[in-house]
Amino acid sequence: MQNLVPNDWQLILQDEFEKEYWSVLEQKVEASYANTTCYPHKKKLFSAFDYCSFKELKVVILGQDPYHGAGQAHGLCFSYLEENKFPPSLKNIYKEISTDLNVQMPVNNGDLSPWAKQGVLLLNTTLTVEESKPNSHKSFGWSQFTDEVIRKISEKKENVVFLLWGGFAQKKESLIDTNKHYVLKATHPSPLGANKGGWFGCQHFSKTNAYLKQKGMKEIYWQVQEANQQPDLFNWL
Repeated sequence: MQNLVPNDWQLILQDEFEKEYWSVLEQKVEASYANTTCYPHKKKLFSAFDYCSFKELKVVILGQDPYHGAGQAHGLCFSYLEENKFPPSLKNIYKEISTDLNVQMPVNNGDLSPWAKQGVLLLNTTLTVEESKPNSHKSFGWSQFTDEVIRKISEKKENVVFLLWGGFAQKKESLIDTNKHYVLKATHPSPLGANKGGWFGCQHFSKTNAYLKQKGMKEIYWQVQEANQQPDLFNWL
């Protein structure tokens, strides 16, 4: 399974692959994929790392576990492949971007891979799930691996923006050196969290870009195009 971890992440995470928990985790994942229907497709387990190399990483967004329906998850947290049927959290993310940046967001495209290609690590803390059973792989040991990912980013990088949405993600702040990095916190964009206040108006997307610009880095083009359009990133990247 470690052979699926791409590009420069392989070197960064090599120590983890030699630990006992990784061997146990591999066995559990292999057995689950062999005996049940799981998501995302096995080849896309590490898509977050594939799209966003360690070298190019500028922003980290944390999710919990993948979508658990067919044709939905592809290894990037909050990113959704099924057209015209957005999950509520992604709808609220798009609403906040639209208001924060005064841009129009799509109604039929939840694929966030254009963000990842610009240096946004869209990391679920658990990377696999059984069909129709949310959080079913929570106890596999993924969190030990993804905690180390966060810790290594904190140790080896500088000026990374961490977007921590909801209590679960905010618990990961203890892994981050806040003297080196910029941490933004808000309630979770799910209806349960967003309707309590603290999500709408958080302005995390404009604040992220302001920080990146201040540090001399390219801002993130957060606008996502409709599914039938090509992303217009030529003049941005």
